[in-house]
Amino acid sequence: MPERGLVYGNRGCLHDATGKIVRRWATRRWIACRLEFRDWYRSPVPKPGKYTGLFFLDDATALAAGHRPCALCRREDYVRVLGVLGQPGADALDEQLHRERLGPRRRGLVADLPDGAFVLVEGVPQLVRAGRAAPWSPGGYGAARDVAGQVDVITPPSLVRVLREGWEPLVPFVA
Repeated sequence: MPERGLVYGNRGCLHDATGKIVRRWATRRWIACRLEFRDWYRSPVPKPGKYTGLFFLDDATALAAGHRPCALCRREDYVRVLGVLGQPGADALDEQLHRERLGPRRRGLVADLPDGAFVLVEGVPQLVRAGRAAPWSPGGYGAARDVAGQVDVITPPSLVRVLREGWEPLVPFVA
């Protein structure tokens, strides 16, 4: 099904023994992985006591959710993010991103944001592409349009900096 997405995310075990989601995160280490790596199966069914797999439409969606590239299956991407942000390793990077995820959203103009950033326009998450905003859905994007005025920027500030560097990840950037 197309809504499964192209990127696999992990925030720890978010579900209870029945599979019901009971928390937003269980760790500060929010990672975005390849769907396929070393024949590992990325199950959409949560297993008791194990991490809850999340599926993102694409890498832009994973970044907007505050996930950074996995240091194992996306090593090149992970190293580039560390370099852009000047962080020495995963602990410092994850701490920085966690503070940003919990902090207030910044505001900005769509025209000033890099491709791949996400914003809220009238309560709807939208992808920035070429200075315009395209409405997001689990299955893809709608038609892009011009947006005037300030909007809430969903993508954490550090990951917006990464996008400004011309992000071209190992996994699909945009579906």
